[in-house]
Amino acid sequence: MATKLIMPAPICLIENSSSGQLVVNPKALDILSGISQPVVVVAIVGLYRTGKSYLMNKLAGQKKGFSLGSTVQSHTKGIWMWCVPHPTRKDLTLVLLDTEGLGDVEKEDPKNDTWIFALAVLLSSTFVYNSMGTISQPAMDQLHYVSELTEHIRTRAEPSLDGVDGSVEFVSFFPDFVWTVRDFILELKLNGHPITEDQYLENALKLKKGTDEKTKLFNLPRRCIQQFFPTKKCFVFPQPATGKNLLKLEELRENDLESEFVEQAERFCSYIFQHAEAKTIQGGIVINGTRLESLVMTYVETISSGEVPCMENAVLALAEIENSAAVQKAIACYEELMGQVKLPTNTLQELLDSHEANERKAIQLFMQHSFKDEGHKFQKELGTHLLGRRDDFVKQNEKESTKRCETLLQNIFKPLEEEIKNGSFIKPGGYNLFLQKKQKLKQQYERESRKELLAEETLLKYLQSTEDTANAILQMDQSLSEKEKMIKAEKTKAEAAEQSVKRLQEMQARSQQLLDQKERSHQEHMTQLTQKLEREREQILAQQEKALNLKLEEQARLMRDGFQNESQRLQEQIQHLRMQTQNNSRPRSTCIII
Repeated sequence: MATKLIMPAPICLIENSSSGQLVVNPKALDILSGISQPVVVVAIVGLYRTGKSYLMNKLAGQKKGFSLGSTVQSHTKGIWMWCVPHPTRKDLTLVLLDTEGLGDVEKEDPKNDTWIFALAVLLSSTFVYNSMGTISQPAMDQLHYVSELTEHIRTRAEPSLDGVDGSVEFVSFFPDFVWTVRDFILELKLNGHPITEDQYLENALKLKKGTDEKTKLFNLPRRCIQQFFPTKKCFVFPQPATGKNLLKLEELRENDLESEFVEQAERFCSYIFQHAEAKTIQGGIVINGTRLESLVMTYVETISSGEVPCMENAVLALAEIENSAAVQKAIACYEELMGQVKLPTNTLQELLDSHEANERKAIQLFMQHSFKDEGHKFQKELGTHLLGRRDDFVKQNEKESTKRCETLLQNIFKPLEEEIKNGSFIKPGGYNLFLQKKQKLKQQYERESRKELLAEETLLKYLQSTEDTANAILQMDQSLSEKEKMIKAEKTKAEAAEQSVKRLQEMQARSQQLLDQKERSHQEHMTQLTQKLEREREQILAQQEKALNLKLEEQARLMRDGFQNESQRLQEQIQHLRMQTQNNSRPRSTCIII
């Protein structure tokens, strides 16, 4: 990915159409498909007219880009995207997603807000929630979308066998959570003591004791934020400017803004650049632009069909696309490398060595670009194709060698054939003369063809084709007695039989070479697959360990605050995660037949 700006301005990624349907913009998908680097996806959501777009423009390093708006109407519709080079990591691309304002009174279908919120969670690696004033109960009430995520996102296609709610796994795959509080006018103090912004958020997320409906509603969004998001961060911003200047932030210079606001905006950007990670999905699979394109299409198509987006299904759909492409990349790699092999090779083994070396590179490329290959379907497809291409190259190699040997034979034995046509050997002693000349030419051919792959076999075939001619010359040689002719004929037959046996042995030897190479190919597939599965197992274990540790921290916090019942409820989830971790701790046996 080039270091220059990928996009001069944002583009709509998902449009919230007038009919209430979410529609993906093909031009935006084309941009994503061209990004091969891993992507850090930062999405921001919040009520309309709360300054979300300003923060996103700051992350893009631009004053203008995402529309800020200066009226009571929501400017951003759907989800807008801006892909820019990551300012501190050359190996990453920053994808910024600005969402339409939640709670717009002009919106015909309020349910669209829920889907926009859910998509922002599903697509991002860092999720920014932007609100005004303070983290008060009204602000929490506005965040009811997070409480509805269990109804609008599923982790698995099928319910868990142990009956545990699938949302227990959200923490393994959800983005980091950043709450930005705008126009904050309070002092950061608790019980008269200064506190940090993160402590302010932690205090705001504390649960209340009680089982009445009001307390349940109070606790619900707080519990969901605590349980679903792996890390939580808070930034509070003072007003950026005063009076009419608030309406023209795009036009103001940094010097015209409140210095404390500017400093806080820099802190926010610095945090995102340093701590926001590349987007990953189940199994620790890193997402690049092409994979993000697939996720966008899958999730929007699912929502449009009236279904609930499922992470597992999205991963499987992505795997189908990626693995099919991985097969094609591996095949192209193999073909390019084999195209550099000059045919014919001197020996079959020389060709097979080239095939093995190039096959190994092709398998490595497939392993790099494939994931979640259920039943090793695509690896088998690759293995079968490469085996077929090996056989094609073997045949082509033999064909090229045979062609060269036949040309050499024609050139060397042409004088002999001319003499046969002229009847030079139809005389007493002609047969012995024929044999002498044939032997002399045979030795010449063997000298000149010693480096050819099918030199011997081609010669044997040629000699067999001359047997009738040799017998005819033998029978017409008047200097030989009938007994001598019989002895000579038997000797010729024996030589021909010996040549046939030798040819058969050579063919069997080549077949065995091919079988041995096929076994080595199978072992190469198995070795690389085993290594890949071990890496994937370690990634899954790391994800599950992280989720388990977060649940244990949450349980400790609940026990510290006196929520024994909540802590007991969480124990079931912890046990579920522990069982998953134990299952994945055991190395999986692998078997692939190609």
